[in-house]
Amino acid sequence: MISKLNLEDILFLDIETVPETQNFSELDDVKQSLWENKSQYQRRDEYTPEEFYNRAGIWAEFGKIICISVGFFNFQGQRRMFRVTSYYGDEVTILKEFKNLIITHFSQAKHLLCAHNGKEFDFPYIARRMIIHNIELPYKLNLFGKKPWEVPHLDTLELWKFGDYKTYTSLKLLTNVLGVPSPKDDIDGSEVYRVYYEEGDIDRIIDYCEKDTIAVAQIFLRLRGDDLLDNDEIIRI
Repeated sequence: MISKLNLEDILFLDIETVPETQNFSELDDVKQSLWENKSQYQRRDEYTPEEFYNRAGIWAEFGKIICISVGFFNFQGQRRMFRVTSYYGDEVTILKEFKNLIITHFSQAKHLLCAHNGKEFDFPYIARRMIIHNIELPYKLNLFGKKPWEVPHLDTLELWKFGDYKTYTSLKLLTNVLGVPSPKDDIDGSEVYRVYYEEGDIDRIIDYCEKDTIAVAQIFLRLRGDDLLDNDEIIRI
């Protein structure tokens, strides 16, 4: 069925997140206690809450979005182009600019959002951070009352599972087995905290996020049986 979808109706995306503060000590006492309770299962007795804090970015309650990269297809006759751009900086600004993109260009019933593991991570994370900042959810992220087949989201991880919910396949592994150029040629997700807070290199993170977005689109093409994008078909704007 995905072969029948119009590629121009899909917004591909990826997000990068970090803990809301650089150091655990910057949290107030209540938030420190909440983090201790929230992370207890994952860290067990191997780490203290402070030692484990650099991983806090995976939870929307303790993290923040520092970059959203998006990509979309555009066809000019027989010429196929994939345009990629990013929103970064202040989180509220990122979220409002992303929401404006959805409302102005991807708000119709035919439009879909697509990410790798997006249904478990990217889409709910963006929605939660919007609510935290009192930003009204755009229709494409407001799932309340929607039936499963009404949710306008595609997930390349879910598509790859083919109904098998016992496994998780990373973006890096899936690009490898499908012969897609790897986006992990510089940093990976575990290094984003260090690159952001210690090196202050947001450009490096933007590049990483955009490569992941391109990889999601490439995987989607492979799942459809389409040709992969060539470098000259990808435009960063």
